[in-house]
Amino acid sequence: LNLPQFVQLLETFVGEDISLPTVKRLIAFIKEEYKQTEEEKMQQLEKVHHMSRLAQRKLLLEALFEKWDNNASGFLDLEEVDAVLSTFKEGMEKEALRKAKQHLCSRYPRLSRVGKLSPKAFQTFLELVASEFTGDGDEAIDNLVEFLTASVERSHTEHLQSLTRRKWLHDIQQAAETSGASMEAVHTAVFKALSQDAEAHGDNKKISAYIALLEENQLAPERGQFLLRYVACTADDAPYVLNKVLYRDMKGVSFTAAEEGKPIHVPRVQLHGNIHFWNSDRPVEERKGSLLVLPLHDTCWRAFGILGVDTLRDQCEKTIFLTHEIRFYQGVSHAFSKAYHHICTLKNVLQMTVTALDWLYPRAPSIHTVVTYLVEPGKDKTCDYALRKMITTDNTGQKEIHSSPVLLLRKENLLRDYLFKCVDSSEVIRMSVCGEHHIAVPLRDLSGQAFGIFDISIGRHQKLHPREHKDLQKMLKIAQAACSEILKMSSEETEPTNVLEAEYTANLRHAGILFHQFMLQDLRECV
Repeated sequence: LNLPQFVQLLETFVGEDISLPTVKRLIAFIKEEYKQTEEEKMQQLEKVHHMSRLAQRKLLLEALFEKWDNNASGFLDLEEVDAVLSTFKEGMEKEALRKAKQHLCSRYPRLSRVGKLSPKAFQTFLELVASEFTGDGDEAIDNLVEFLTASVERSHTEHLQSLTRRKWLHDIQQAAETSGASMEAVHTAVFKALSQDAEAHGDNKKISAYIALLEENQLAPERGQFLLRYVACTADDAPYVLNKVLYRDMKGVSFTAAEEGKPIHVPRVQLHGNIHFWNSDRPVEERKGSLLVLPLHDTCWRAFGILGVDTLRDQCEKTIFLTHEIRFYQGVSHAFSKAYHHICTLKNVLQMTVTALDWLYPRAPSIHTVVTYLVEPGKDKTCDYALRKMITTDNTGQKEIHSSPVLLLRKENLLRDYLFKCVDSSEVIRMSVCGEHHIAVPLRDLSGQAFGIFDISIGRHQKLHPREHKDLQKMLKIAQAACSEILKMSSEETEPTNVLEAEYTANLRHAGILFHQFMLQDLRECV
């Protein structure tokens, strides 16, 4: 038990109307009666030390990754890391390195195809290498980190540039985590990062940027199986680009970038001959500049769209994108991909929630309302998280989807403190507020932490009818199982099956289906 869980356990045990002297007697009793053997004490200390070492190692390896990934691309080249590691101890550990690389590729099968290490894969790789050495594992990791740190040198200017760029990438992720499952704030953060970098580190270039997502072509199937729909762009380009569709039989390099999975840089568009110009009002003699098209990948390196950047609005001669710019733009595309899939995951969870509540209401009419919240990181240092109201369902089954931001902060909602206790402890909390009885139930992520809450009001009833209570428990159990499955499907380690890939292209439909699939599975197990 952590501290909030221990406190909640005792509060549940003593009940709401307990006197202060009784609470003091309980505390005195626990202090007197709780005994811990030396063996238990040592085990607890060892566990604390182990967790501390793991946390320190994680921070150490993250710092090393960032030093190597100077342009904030989000990935390291596996062969480059392998080549440097092969010189460790003057090449004496090549066999250990070969075995570790083999284990790594079996754990991440797509690595042998794409050759890119994410921060998590990089950490796993070094831990696997260290595990192949003889001797102490922690010491081996420290030696590897020291060696890899010394193998790269960064100037003060490069360091500052990297810090600035990482701040912009962090803003993209924060936009995803605090937008209430809306993409608009993410698009804004992406274009802001690109524009600011072009100004600060790209010789003050004037750029246009746009995002296009792959869709199944149902408009004109004879023109190709898929199309690219431009879903967002910089403000000045909206009249020409936004919501436009690029077919495979049209000019352009975007489909090639998506299929090959590599950025395509056209230094001089006027000399290329296969570029589609959306702004037909621009005179031919002004159609000059550079174009960069970057593929957008999901966690399994399947392309789902493109990020395009060009300098056609800049009439200066030197508008070619340099290597460090291209690598940072790859980092932006990676940050957008993470943000996009984070929001897709939230939307899937919310769709599953709607399906679960639709199932529950005919079976539990005594429930007055259910309000669904998502936990969001706090935007300032005064609060570590906030609760965003997403869905309100009344006892008729009518649902209100809250599109405008409805944020609850702990310091401003003392009567709803039970919701925050639910998040702190990741446990069910029962509370009576102004005569209404509430049950706050956490929706947990894969680590067991609450990332969503059901606030269930049963009105003046002390408790539900046994049958209604049983159906509520079943709904919550199945909703949690379906939620965990959605989160697993979006995790880096999970390779998609053909079925899930088909469901993924079917957008949000699979999330609702998933609840019923788990319900059916539960029924089969009970038979």
